[in-house]
Amino acid sequence: MKKLFILTLALGLFSVLARAVPAQEQQPTQQPSAEELEKQKAEREKNAYRLLDQVVDESQSLRLTENRVRIQIKAADMLWDQNQGRARGLFAMAAEGVTELGRTPVNTNNRRTTIMGEGNGFAFQGPPGQQTIRNFQLRQELVLTAARHDAALAYQLLASTKPPAPVQATTEVRGPRAQLISDDNLEQTLLGRVAALDPKLAAQNAEQMMEKGQFPTTLSEVINQLYKQDSDAADKLADKTVKKIQAVNLLTKTDMSGLVQALLRAGPRPAGEATSSTAKTQPTTGPQPVLGQTVYVDLLSTVVDAALKAGPATVQTNQRGGGGPQAVRRSITVGPQAAATPQPPTEAQIEQNNARRLLNGLQLTLPMIDQYLPSKAPLVRQKMAELGMTNNAMNLAQTFNALRGDITADALVQAAQTAPQQIQARLYQQAANKAIDEGDTERARQIANDHLQNNARDAVMQRIDFREMAKKAEGARIDEVRQSVARLQTDNEKIDLLIQIAVDSQKTNQKFAVQVLEDARQLVNRRATGYENFEQQLRVARAFASMDPARSFEVLEPGITQLNELLSAAAVLSGFEINMFRDGEMAIQGGNGLTQMVNRFGQELAVLATSDFERSETLAGRFQFAEPRIMTRLAIVQGLLGVKPQSGRVVLGGFAETVVINPD
Repeated sequence: MKKLFILTLALGLFSVLARAVPAQEQQPTQQPSAEELEKQKAEREKNAYRLLDQVVDESQSLRLTENRVRIQIKAADMLWDQNQGRARGLFAMAAEGVTELGRTPVNTNNRRTTIMGEGNGFAFQGPPGQQTIRNFQLRQELVLTAARHDAALAYQLLASTKPPAPVQATTEVRGPRAQLISDDNLEQTLLGRVAALDPKLAAQNAEQMMEKGQFPTTLSEVINQLYKQDSDAADKLADKTVKKIQAVNLLTKTDMSGLVQALLRAGPRPAGEATSSTAKTQPTTGPQPVLGQTVYVDLLSTVVDAALKAGPATVQTNQRGGGGPQAVRRSITVGPQAAATPQPPTEAQIEQNNARRLLNGLQLTLPMIDQYLPSKAPLVRQKMAELGMTNNAMNLAQTFNALRGDITADALVQAAQTAPQQIQARLYQQAANKAIDEGDTERARQIANDHLQNNARDAVMQRIDFREMAKKAEGARIDEVRQSVARLQTDNEKIDLLIQIAVDSQKTNQKFAVQVLEDARQLVNRRATGYENFEQQLRVARAFASMDPARSFEVLEPGITQLNELLSAAAVLSGFEINMFRDGEMAIQGGNGLTQMVNRFGQELAVLATSDFERSETLAGRFQFAEPRIMTRLAIVQGLLGVKPQSGRVVLGGFAETVVINPD
């Protein structure tokens, strides 16, 4: 009886526990309180600033001045809110480095520098060549980064880092709107950045620039920002701007086209928005109307009259954008070959190029011409037809307007129907992918079959198949999943499917999702033979990050070990097969695959640092070279502070340009 009683009691307890465990598992995870979230944020910031101090200290040992400067700029940007005094000191140190680089002589023998841009002239600041471009990039990054925090400091850095007088050089320039690497163009870009921070200072500097005959495109943004602070001052600046434009010959001022188009595309400012309080309610995206109706119509009439003087091109031209402005191509060479430079265009050719550019820009303002200048609208359309200009620009603008806000698959399909032909396929593919993300695979299949061809359609169909297979796998056993994966041909396809199944199963069965990801891990758990293999490792590591961070670290660690080997080999070969090292040091910002892969690993460690800072920091320290070690630690700091990495593209006069260096 005693044994029977004990057995009955044990069975009863087991039954209670069996019922209790599932109930406990079904309880939702308790969300952290606001106080706990604040503590976590404070801890992340503490770790971030401590690691940033370490990065700044270690960067002082770098030999390449540009590497030290780039770290100082990024550190100053992130330290500004926490320690403004130290941030200013780092900006000053970076400025000294930029100035030093500007004084460094560069061997330009047997080098030719080509700038692919648009315009009627070109000027270099400093010696021509790759080093000149790098110096300009750093100076631009320094000045524009400081402009996010202190307008006066930005202008101070602009002045203190001014390089020697530009070399009188010949270059190769293509198209009608070349953006010059010069103080003027950097100052124009800076003007737009400063406008939101200190609109009155920006307005003062804008007036000074107009007095010198410069008309920056960003002037419209200055007026818009000034309206939010002082509407009367903004009205005065707008009136003065239009009068200055009307006082010159638009057809001889190549740099004015961007400004007049920015002022006209936005339309006139609606009546009743003349006060600062109402101006503050204006949306901040897209061109903002800054001119009153009377002033706007006056400017529109002036531009239309100038554009109607356009005639057919009479010189060798390149046609862009379906009948856009005809561009004169000139070849200007830096170096010993300069004597062979063709003659520049005549004044008449320049005026015709500018007239065609203005006319092309009016495609976007045709509705305004119809409304405010109805007598001139037929003349504008007739002239556009004579020069073969289509409505591609108008269609493109309508497409972008339709894609504002919460974009759905249906919105993308509607936009594609009216978009220029050259971008329709891309929009339809995005619509199909969006339908997949929304869970409507049948809609995605319909879009792909009706509007896509060849590789684009195959890519969408593969995503649909993977999504449907992932749905079926939610209730399947791991053996069934493995059978489905085994039927795929490439590792990329297998990894994509496994990750998709894991993500879809994560909420309902995380244990199964981790088991599926473990199969993906086995596929990437080998020595990489190319960058594609590294990317596969990173994708699996990212998938593990939200389910099992410890395994994510385990996926990344072998990749870092192999990157160390590759970087050592690259250092030995530098100067023979590759040139990513200079003076024995790797450039922190470069266009080569190894540097980009170091950045990618840094981004993944930044994601993991929010859940396990210590291990992320330790793994970043596994890089043997100081440069990649600093890069990954800086990425972790940016991730902890929520700072998005800045683009390394060169911006010339507010436009992104392609710079091609021919070192022959």
